[in-house]
Order: sequence, then C-alpha cells, then structure tokens
Amino acid sequence: QVQLVESGGGSVQAGGSLRLSCAASEYTYYGYPKRYRMAWFRQAPGKEREGVAVVVSDGNTKYADSVKGRFTISKDNAKNTLYLQLNSLKPDDTAMYYCAANDDDWVLTLTTGSYSYWGQGTQVTVSS
Repeated sequence: QVQLVESGGGSVQAGGSLRLSCAASEYTYYGYPKRYRMAWFRQAPGKEREGVAVVVSDGNTKYADSVKGRFTISKDNAKNTLYLQLNSLKPDDTAMYYCAANDDDWVLTLTTGSYSYWGQGTQVTVSS
C-alpha cells in the first residue's frame, strides 16, 4: 500500500498563501508505476472531514465549491508528490489538511469513504 507524508502547513494571516506537499511512496505493478487518484481533505475542530480537491491520472481535477478559484491541486509524477497551492486564505480555511489516495485512478470523487490511504495531516491556521 502507498505511504503518504504531508508537509507545508503553518500559520498565515488572511489573504496569505501556503503550499502543501504530499510525498507518496512509489510502488510498481508488474514493473509499471502504480497510479492512484490523489486528493486533499481537511477537517476543522468539531466538523466532519471534507474533500477539498482531487486529481486523477489523466490530469482531470475537481474542487469543493468553497475553494474554487483559490486553491490549485497538482501532481508531479516524476517526484511522486502531490501539491495543494492555497491562495487568498480565509480564517474558515483553518483545519488539519490530509492527503489521501485510492487505487482506482480514474474516479473523480471527493467522497471521504472512497479513499483507502491517508497521511497523518498537516495543520493550516489562518488568522484574521
């Protein structure tokens, strides 16, 4: 199974930016690199975990309405690293951000229960 390690969280003022990274261990399947759909989720204290953005193998992406136009998900296949660029941050963006992956690399979904692999999370705090 893939191992996911997030980094890049921190504390910023409203309007600021952060870039999150998620390093994924590489696995091969019959000699070919294993592909996963990969996504970012977040969970604020007292709230349910929610999907933020997902990218699949053909490069298609999907975003939560709350982050459209402000966040950008990208993936560097050569480095096996997933990124989330967070711009125009708001206090409501404060949460623990998690990287997630699943084997069906063509399914464009932000359903929490459809992801099998999770990182440990990185905290993002936005002050007003």
